[in-house]
Amino acid sequence: MPNRPRILILTAAFGDGHNSAARNLALALDAAGAETKVFDPCLVGAPRLTKLLALAYRLVTTHLPKVWLWIYRSAERCDFGGDSPIFLRGPEKTMRAVVEEFRPKVVVSTYPLYPYFLMKMAQEKTSFPPVFVVITDSIEINASWLGAEAQGWVVTDLATRDVLIAKSLPAERVFETGFPVHPDFAKLQPVAEDDACDPFRILYFPTSSKSCLRKHACAMLDASPAVTLTLVLGRNVRSLLASALEIKAGYPGRVRLIGWTRRVPKLLNRHHLVVGKAGGATVHEAIAACCPMLIHHLVPGQEEGNLRLLEMIGGGVLACEPEELRHRVVRLLAQDAAAWRKMKNALAKHGKNSGAIAGAKLILEA
Repeated sequence: MPNRPRILILTAAFGDGHNSAARNLALALDAAGAETKVFDPCLVGAPRLTKLLALAYRLVTTHLPKVWLWIYRSAERCDFGGDSPIFLRGPEKTMRAVVEEFRPKVVVSTYPLYPYFLMKMAQEKTSFPPVFVVITDSIEINASWLGAEAQGWVVTDLATRDVLIAKSLPAERVFETGFPVHPDFAKLQPVAEDDACDPFRILYFPTSSKSCLRKHACAMLDASPAVTLTLVLGRNVRSLLASALEIKAGYPGRVRLIGWTRRVPKLLNRHHLVVGKAGGATVHEAIAACCPMLIHHLVPGQEEGNLRLLEMIGGGVLACEPEELRHRVVRLLAQDAAAWRKMKNALAKHGKNSGAIAGAKLILEA
């Protein structure tokens, strides 16, 4: 296609939400006729440090949540608009180079630090492409997302939009599109609200903790003989596989194991319930699939807002302890699954399954 607008999408390896939003936006923009480039300045500009920090991020958020909360709150007080610290100079230099080389019509950032680099570049030039900031969490928004100038901030829901306007962002530049979930969500058909729920299919995303895997999985399977479990091991497949195989052997015919997969949209739309951590991508994919959610792990800070949004919608609750998980599943299935059907209906009314498509339209109109 001639004269395809070039869109540069900047992401980072710290948490799955940034990469998921970037990939899904690129898919929607490509389908709409744009030429996109998804780029991680940290991974390219400081690969060893980025991989180390990404590993540390996963370990701290999983095993040392109070330490992470201190780091998260400390970031609220940082001034990212001045000279970059030495460990960010490589990523900033790399980002500058890709902007100069790719010459985008619009730059999109799914990570909060890059808009500060872009703002410095814009101040040095007579013309610069508009910058859109895609915020990947809900309601609880760190101040680091808000300090740099941008053409617009793209948010997941109206409550988050209200929060940002209350924090002095101009209302006309805060756009509610929904989280940029995979465009396939707009085409897939969720489990019907009047489904018999037998078997009751649960999609489970565990953390890296072996003991939590065993306790949580057994609690859900013991809640009802109607329960079947699809266990997605993801990047933890090596460390969790032996424990997962033991669980599968202990509940013959009721447990399915999956390693790394990109079929999450289809999986969510084929299951009655998803159990996972409160990350932005997972929560909003559950919302997009109208799949009620139980949250078994909550990272303090940004993920608290994702839980609040689920609770406001009526589509999910926190259930960290195994006994609470078992109790919640029992309650969802009681009286012909009345509580589950109520949650399904609430998610359907919220109706957010095309955030990437809506975000792509907004960006192209810029």
